[in-house]
Amino acid sequence: MSNVDKQLEKIRAGKGFIAALDQSGGSTPKALALYGVTEEAWTNEDEMYNVVHQMRSRIIKSPKFNGDRVLGAILFENTMDKDIDGMPTADFLWQEKQVVPFLKIDKGLADEENGVQIMKPMPDLDALLKKANSKNIFGTKMRSVIKQASPSGIEGVVAQQFEVGKQIIAAGLVPIIEPEVDIHCPDKAKAEAALRDAIMSELDKLAADQLVMLKLTLPEQDNFYKSCADHANVVKVVALSGGYSREESNARLCRNNNVIASFSRALAEGLSAQQSDAEFNAMIGDSIDSIYNASIT
Repeated sequence: MSNVDKQLEKIRAGKGFIAALDQSGGSTPKALALYGVTEEAWTNEDEMYNVVHQMRSRIIKSPKFNGDRVLGAILFENTMDKDIDGMPTADFLWQEKQVVPFLKIDKGLADEENGVQIMKPMPDLDALLKKANSKNIFGTKMRSVIKQASPSGIEGVVAQQFEVGKQIIAAGLVPIIEPEVDIHCPDKAKAEAALRDAIMSELDKLAADQLVMLKLTLPEQDNFYKSCADHANVVKVVALSGGYSREESNARLCRNNNVIASFSRALAEGLSAQQSDAEFNAMIGDSIDSIYNASIT
C-alpha cells in the first residue's frame, strides 16, 4: 500500500482529529500574542515566521502529539517550507509522528458581498499544488466565510469551493472544502440549511473517484450534516471551532456523530512560550485528550 493510500485510510477510518496549525500572515501576530510572544520578538515578516515555526514545532514535537490521537495537521505554506529536526515538516509529521500533512492554499478572503466572503483569486494555484506534491502533502484546505443567511451568496461560496476543489483533485490531492458559517451569523440555523443543500447538490455532481473532505462550523442542530458525512464522495467531515472556547467546541462536537475536530485556537488554548517543557507538554496533552475524546463520538 502506498503512503497516499495509507494516509487516505488513516483519515477515513482512524480515530482522532486534525490539528489546524495554519495561521497565516494576518492571524500570526494574534496567535503569537495568545502564546505569550509579543511583536517585539521580531523585526520583519521572516523573523515572525521563524518565531511561529518554533511554536508549531514545539507542538508537533510534543510526545502527546502523534498519530494515536492526531490524524492530520494543516500547515501554512511557510511551515511546509521549513524543517523540523532536519526533516521537511510534512515528512517529519508522517514519518516520525504518523500524522497526515495538509496544506492551507487560499490567499485570504475577498470583501463581504451578498452576505458572504468568497476566496480571493489564486492565480498561482497550479504551481502551489505541484510544490505540495513535491513536499509529500496529502491534501489541502481553503476557507470562505458566510456572514448572513443569503441563499444566493451561500451557493456562490460553495460553487467556488467545489470548482477549486476539482482543480485540487486533478492534481492528485484531497481538498478540505471549508465554507465557514460565522458563529455570529444572525440566522445561523437558516444559513446552515442553505449551506447543506448547496453542498449536497455539488457532491452529487462529483465522479465516483473525486473525493473531498468538508470543514464546517459546529451546527445549531445536532447531527445536521449527517447526510454530508454519509455521502460516498466525502472522506471525512471535520469541525472548526470558529471562536467557541475549547470547552464549548468539545461539548458541541460530542453531540455530532462521525464528525471530528479540526481546531486551531482551541487546540493551542492555554499554551505559553514561558511554560517549561513539562508544563507545556502537560497542557497540550490535556488539550489533545479532550479534543480526541470529543472527536470519537
